[in-house]
Amino acid sequence: MSRTRTRWRLGLTATALLVASAVLPAPANAEDVADYAITVNPAAKGAKIDDTMYGVFFEDINRAADGGLYAELVQNRSFEYSTADNGSYTPLTSWSTTGTARTVDDEGRLNARNRTYLALDGGSAVTNSGYNTGISVESGKAYDFSVWARADARAPLTVTLHDADGALAEARQVTARGGWAKYRAKFTATRTSTTGRLTVAAGGPVALDMISLLPRDTYKGHGLREDLARKIADLRPGFVRFPGGCLVNTGSMAGYDEASGYERRRSYQWKDTVGPVEQRATNSNFWGYNQSYGLGYYEYFQFSEDVGAMPLPVVPALVTGCGQNRAVDDDALLQRHIQDTLDLIEFANGPVTSEWGRKRAAMGHPRSFHLTHLEVGNEENLPTEFFARFTKFRAAIEAEYPDITVISNSGPDDSGSTFDTAWQLNRDADVAMVDEHYYNSPQWFLQNNDRYDSYDRNGPKVFLGEYASLGNTFKNALSEAAFMTGLERNADVVKLASYAPLLANEDYVQWRPDLIWFNNHASWGSADYAVQKLFMTNVGDRVVPSSATGTPSAGGPISGAVGLSTWATTAAYDDVRVTGADGTTLLTDDFSGDASRWTHTGTGSWSVQDGQYVQSDEAATNTMVEAGDPAWRDYDLHVKATKKSGSEGFLVAFGVKDTGNYYWWNLGGWNNTTSAVEQAVDGGKSTLVSRAGSIETGRAYDIDIKVRGRQVTLLLDGQEWGSFTDDKPAEPFRQVVTRDAKSGDLIVKVVNAQAVDARTAIDLGGAKVGRKAAVTTLQAAPDAVNTETSTAVAPVKSTFEGVADTFTYTFPANSVTFLRIGKR
Repeated sequence: MSRTRTRWRLGLTATALLVASAVLPAPANAEDVADYAITVNPAAKGAKIDDTMYGVFFEDINRAADGGLYAELVQNRSFEYSTADNGSYTPLTSWSTTGTARTVDDEGRLNARNRTYLALDGGSAVTNSGYNTGISVESGKAYDFSVWARADARAPLTVTLHDADGALAEARQVTARGGWAKYRAKFTATRTSTTGRLTVAAGGPVALDMISLLPRDTYKGHGLREDLARKIADLRPGFVRFPGGCLVNTGSMAGYDEASGYERRRSYQWKDTVGPVEQRATNSNFWGYNQSYGLGYYEYFQFSEDVGAMPLPVVPALVTGCGQNRAVDDDALLQRHIQDTLDLIEFANGPVTSEWGRKRAAMGHPRSFHLTHLEVGNEENLPTEFFARFTKFRAAIEAEYPDITVISNSGPDDSGSTFDTAWQLNRDADVAMVDEHYYNSPQWFLQNNDRYDSYDRNGPKVFLGEYASLGNTFKNALSEAAFMTGLERNADVVKLASYAPLLANEDYVQWRPDLIWFNNHASWGSADYAVQKLFMTNVGDRVVPSSATGTPSAGGPISGAVGLSTWATTAAYDDVRVTGADGTTLLTDDFSGDASRWTHTGTGSWSVQDGQYVQSDEAATNTMVEAGDPAWRDYDLHVKATKKSGSEGFLVAFGVKDTGNYYWWNLGGWNNTTSAVEQAVDGGKSTLVSRAGSIETGRAYDIDIKVRGRQVTLLLDGQEWGSFTDDKPAEPFRQVVTRDAKSGDLIVKVVNAQAVDARTAIDLGGAKVGRKAAVTTLQAAPDAVNTETSTAVAPVKSTFEGVADTFTYTFPANSVTFLRIGKR
């Protein structure tokens, strides 16, 4: 997950990011039915589709691990929360105490990696509130309690599970005595509650650590929350990519030190996460909270095996990303990370006689985990520095494990200078596979179905490790489905693909969209989940070449008002001029008076100061002010801009329709590393053109934007910076045909992402098929969303008996339809 995109993805929640939608064109005459044709060529040989084509990507974002997939019900069970990790944290976060209780970090600790413990005097007690609203239990279900305790004399412990209405289970007692030891008890819930609390009361002086409550029923008995793991398993993923994301290549790379403990805010390092849970370190999560590492590398490998998926771990390459953009120059540390990666492969695959294979076996899995793919790095924005380190990792891995596929990446975006440089380096070095990431508007996905048609068939293969359109409505899912037909058509290039992110706790959301949503007691798949599941469970083994007619493009000229904005920056604007192509003055403002022509639609604080229009709130994001007529077209915009302080540069908007639909030239964006033109469609953004570059503080820049039809030319200080033509149609009707080798079924997959039915003449080209098709349809209102209590987007199954060599099928408006046609 890219931190560089956080700068707009969080702010857009205020401007309809939640319901980001696509421009879904209807035929010009807006009739109830549009006519299409699909022609299938069964005699031609299309791309082979690997069993691992579609998978899932797990990152601990949105509290996906602790309080989520990891079934532990006690938050901060080891008292390791710290203000060094989060300013609001203390070792007693999520705990309350009565009597005399104190947290201690001294030589009496449980172990070197679990440094803080709780000391209770007799008559004292400590209560945990769990996650979200509290600890969730279900009547009749069993829950396993455990605690590590140390007491100089006999210390009875009374453990209760309760809520505001009283006991949720019969109280339990254990007695601690002597050095650190683990004590256990079992609860059976007598009532269902989502607001439970766990209390441990001491009958004598005692030290406590690792206070745990786990449901007895977990997925395959391996400690993962049953309903969440089951929903992932139901996708039948071909691979599981883990553990991130921005967890991998952010923070310190130094890791754990036996003498001084571990460095806070360090990158995710796999050796921290294996072995007995009480000996695993905790860590500050990049997304603002702590992670216990109870869900660690062993559990990731085990879960991959449990769902029948290929494990695909990601390790840091010592170039930080996600907005940090720093190359770590420490050869000894680099060599240590390379050795850690070799040890990881041994942990996954090595015999029980090897050092790390023996440790895997000691954890309960003597068999190999059959690791075949490993990724080095994630979304690095410094491609040259990253690649210099990547090549050292690859050389070391290939020397010792030549059968492992080592995956590189192309940065955080779908295009731009970082992307181009990274791809060139990967091609030149004959890298096996390159990971691409992008989060764009639904319109972008409708426009780019052909993205991989022109990729080099003999070059590196593509791993589309993270992608999604910006929103969780059915419109978003439709656009992704349309794009996925292009992924399958190009399965000889795109070998792996995973939507992201996977999970979101509704009370801790750092990112939208998400595939599966949950709270303490329930989970539900989004509209996007319904689409992913339909594709992932009906892949087929080979593409059957086919073609389809398209929808005529009805795109007119770019039109709209103009705007000024900032992002985490204070800036001053002056000398705004808008002139028509014929020289007519449409707007001029030197701010010698007031700013009455401008409408403030964003955040921030704007005022006229010394003849300039100044945005003075350095913390504000997306501070848009607008002026002019939404009907303006074919014009020239000039503005003078000066950065006063902050982390970024300027945002100059054109083609402004409203707060969610516009273009802007983002100068000095992404922490002042890149300039780009972005297009917002109903709140969701995509990048049209980008270049590396920064903006100087205190320097006045002349910015000119020329709009002619759908052609835009951009000039900075009188020099052409770049240009683009936004004329790619957002095609709403997409299809692909595959064949399932086992069943012999021909699978016709059609997406109709528009407001009218698509009456379609289908020519199967003489394929030997029967007359019946098993039909699965997803159809809903474009703005439909799935919630805990309502599943608006769900598959409907039916049978169609009119299959022939040529036949007509009408695909409903706003739908995804799969026709599985059996053999004759």
